Amino acid sequence: MRQDLRGVVTLTIDRPAVRNAFDAGLIAELTLAATRLAQDDQARVVVLTGAGSVFSAGGDLNWMKGMAAHTTEENHADAVRMNAMFRALWDLPRPLIGRVNGHAIAGGTGLAAVCDIVIAVEGALFGLTEVVLGLAPAVIAPYVVRKIGQSHARALFVTGELFDTTRAHHIGLVHEVVPDLDSLDDAVAGSIRRVLKAGPRAVGVAKQMPERVSVPLDDATTITPGVIAGLRSGPEGQEGMAAFFEKRPASWVPHEPAVAPTSDQSARSAAGSDES
Repeated sequence: MRQDLRGVVTLTIDRPAVRNAFDAGLIAELTLAATRLAQDDQARVVVLTGAGSVFSAGGDLNWMKGMAAHTTEENHADAVRMNAMFRALWDLPRPLIGRVNGHAIAGGTGLAAVCDIVIAVEGALFGLTEVVLGLAPAVIAPYVVRKIGQSHARALFVTGELFDTTRAHHIGLVHEVVPDLDSLDDAVAGSIRRVLKAGPRAVGVAKQMPERVSVPLDDATTITPGVIAGLRSGPEGQEGMAAFFEKRPASWVPHEPAVAPTSDQSARSAAGSDES
């Protein structure tokens, strides 16, 4: 995890030898990282990416092979831990940008689905391939369906087919496709700059709004007036409106265009494997 002085955090899945597939160790580390970032008021935006040429190949097959020999109860506990990872990333009260630098398969597609903004390099493949193994994309289903809708999810869930960035963009899994890694970095940097212009608390509230208003209209419209009233009367809203009328940057906008990182630690599993 690398965090710079602007509060930009880069969280890298660092298991390139196994195509950044995740096992129990990596799941625990990603969950812990997301939990800590949720409590870190200095963190303004988080970028999730993979080391090397792959974003994530999903579950490590050697780890999955070991779990196949466990009881149903043990597998259930393992799935609960996996969901805790996805949920911690989904609930992160900071903008989460998916820097998809290569293939994102199965659980890797799930990781893309929990990101608020997804930018992918052309040539990356996606796929909800669990059915090919006699499984189902169960743990990631709530997040994938929320991102792409039931129609696209059903079509991709039952075939397990791989699909490219064009289709990923069409169905809403990916928001921007770029031709190469240099363009990927430029696009991510542009998203970061835009997010850093926004109020940190307002961003956290705004991120929750689609979920909060996905209820019957009468219920949704009882929520929204209180949300905007609280923001308008709060210190961040007062500062933001004052900055707008005074034609100056708000106090939360970084003055430095670029800064050196303050720490660097990649997420990795303690126990690697030879295959993914």
